[in-house]
Amino acid sequence: MNSKNKNKILIIILVILLPIIAGIHLFSGTISIHFSDFYSALTHFDSENTNHIIVKNLRFPRLVMGIIAGGGLSIAGLLMQTLFNNPLAGPDILGLNSGSSLFVAFSLMTGIPFFNSDFGTIMSALLGAFAFGLVILAFSMVVKSHVSLLLIGIMLGSFTGAFVSILQSLSNPEDLKMFIMWAMGSLQQVEFSQLPIIILFFISGTLSCLFVVKSLDALVLGESQALLLGIKVKYIRIILIAITAILTGLITAFCGPIAFVGLAVPNLVKILFKTQSHRTLLIGCLLTGSVFLLICDIFVQLLESTIHIPINALTSIIGAPFVVVIVLKRLA
Repeated sequence: MNSKNKNKILIIILVILLPIIAGIHLFSGTISIHFSDFYSALTHFDSENTNHIIVKNLRFPRLVMGIIAGGGLSIAGLLMQTLFNNPLAGPDILGLNSGSSLFVAFSLMTGIPFFNSDFGTIMSALLGAFAFGLVILAFSMVVKSHVSLLLIGIMLGSFTGAFVSILQSLSNPEDLKMFIMWAMGSLQQVEFSQLPIIILFFISGTLSCLFVVKSLDALVLGESQALLLGIKVKYIRIILIAITAILTGLITAFCGPIAFVGLAVPNLVKILFKTQSHRTLLIGCLLTGSVFLLICDIFVQLLESTIHIPINALTSIIGAPFVVVIVLKRLA
């Protein structure tokens, strides 16, 4: 069996697996709900029906965000790994997550009334991600080397981390607790009414990747080879950073920081598919990332009755050893 047919079979398996995992995810809560309740809650919502409230306000938004967060972070990670030609690059490598964390820390721990609300927290995280995205874009127009841009992103992360630590040391216990809870990550902070705008931005970000597939394939050969092939590397760099900022900012704003998905999943997809074709890799990341995060959240829900594990902690527990294996393979 050639690699193309094998990859088609893998994609078909993932396409079949995703709705199965999604179905398990919907029924994984501590409260038992029938399938008919899910259908009727979305088509004929009754505000006095407890099951309808649980489905529409909790489980369905949580499912959608699991798919969007897993797929979006994986795609963003793939873009960054290709841009920097480094398998250890992730969507947070440019400091976008750090920007969100800084703005959220400021909004939650300074006592400014406008920011002390759920909407204010979301807007702060979005603003932080996009602000840092603009900073990185500005640097990308000046800096020629991908490595230099990577180092600037890491330094920005360290710089903002210091400010967050200062804010934490000066904040009162209640505000500090709110920030820590946000930083743990969660898929259940989204309301049903927010889903259309989230889905719109997610689809816009993912579809934008299709316009740079050929450029991504060329960047695998290296920046100098891409230039020889007629790729406008600086222009493509700006597009990739912009897409990453949209996806990472959107997910971080509504879910908080979720670690290692954007780092581990793209590497897993490359191992499974064994191809440099980014059309295949993007589809693989979208499906694999969604399945991976939904499975993680299923375990979170199953363990809720005994212990509350933040989704960020569980993805780190699973993702960190995988990344260590990748590093060891590169050193071997």
